[in-house]
Amino acid sequence: MKKIIRTATVSISLDILLRGQLSFLKSKYEIVAVSGLDNHLELVAKREGVRVENVFMSRAISPLSDLISLIKLFFLFRKERPEMVHSITPKAGLLSMIAAYFAGVPIRVHTFTGLIFPTSTGFKKYLLIKMDRLLCKFATHIYPEGEGVKNDLINYKITYKPLKVIANGNVNGIDVAHFSPEAVLINEVNELKIKLGITVSDFVYVFVGRLVQDKGINELISAFDSISKDNSNCKLLLVGSLESDLDPLYTSTVDKIYSHPSIISVGWQEDVRPYFSISNVLVFPSYREGFPNVVLQAGAMGLPSIVTDINGCNEIIKDNSNGLIIPVKNEFALENAMRKIYHDKELYLNLKAKSRDQIVVDYKQEVVWNAILEEYQKLIK
Repeated sequence: MKKIIRTATVSISLDILLRGQLSFLKSKYEIVAVSGLDNHLELVAKREGVRVENVFMSRAISPLSDLISLIKLFFLFRKERPEMVHSITPKAGLLSMIAAYFAGVPIRVHTFTGLIFPTSTGFKKYLLIKMDRLLCKFATHIYPEGEGVKNDLINYKITYKPLKVIANGNVNGIDVAHFSPEAVLINEVNELKIKLGITVSDFVYVFVGRLVQDKGINELISAFDSISKDNSNCKLLLVGSLESDLDPLYTSTVDKIYSHPSIISVGWQEDVRPYFSISNVLVFPSYREGFPNVVLQAGAMGLPSIVTDINGCNEIIKDNSNGLIIPVKNEFALENAMRKIYHDKELYLNLKAKSRDQIVVDYKQEVVWNAILEEYQKLIK
């Protein structure tokens, strides 16, 4: 059986982004998952039934740490001799493609998800572009997660190699049976509402993701603060953890998250479905994405979304069809969209009615998995 090694910088990417996919692929190939060892990697081994290998990779640029990781990957690939190494996430991509090249791995695949350089500036942007170009130099095949990512790779001249979006985009698709309004018990929904102090008359905006600047949280908190002053039955539900080390929020934003009577912050949650079930609309004002799973999940749960006009989001959401699209970093537009979807009940119900159907047709998990398997078979053949 041919061996394929899948790598990611941190194991939560293998755990969350590729959930179920590795188990699906192992019926055809021997799959090995590589990342830093922690509870997420252990969960991948148990749930997916694949072997895992521990190689720590730093998310931040760290020359000494990166060199050590590169050497460890090289020796691992030399030892395992896989037919293919397939990476996701930027640092794992760079290190894995270089290590696999020198280890003699014949097929070296990288999937570009969210790109960092388009929203960066100065020397950091220059360095990130150089790193992605180097990654592509050592890879044999490049797959952008969506059409927006593909266009950025072309426009910034990251690579001249052929670029192909698999299926309709996204790295894993969506389990539409798991993410379904019917999958959450009504008793669970009612108990959660009571626990969080949400009443029948409340209109709940929900955000799911990391609470960092890049996700537009500063603008979201400020916009909601303005809305709540004349709409007392509006609530903002934040599902995600603060990451103050890499991309901290304004101090005033953090203070408001914990002091505002209508903002409910529940931290990171293993199962986000109950939180979608008690909400009315997803608000996702991110600055950059590849192909955001949370927008797929919300849609599958029957929620319309307010998203920024960025890669992935503007491919999943059709403006005034299954959600609203606003400019990036525009607090005024964000507030207006949030007010509009609250006050215009007919618009809200029309958006909601179309939310799930779009996801089921275009992003059902089996569609993506079979497209990936077909691509693997072509490459290895």
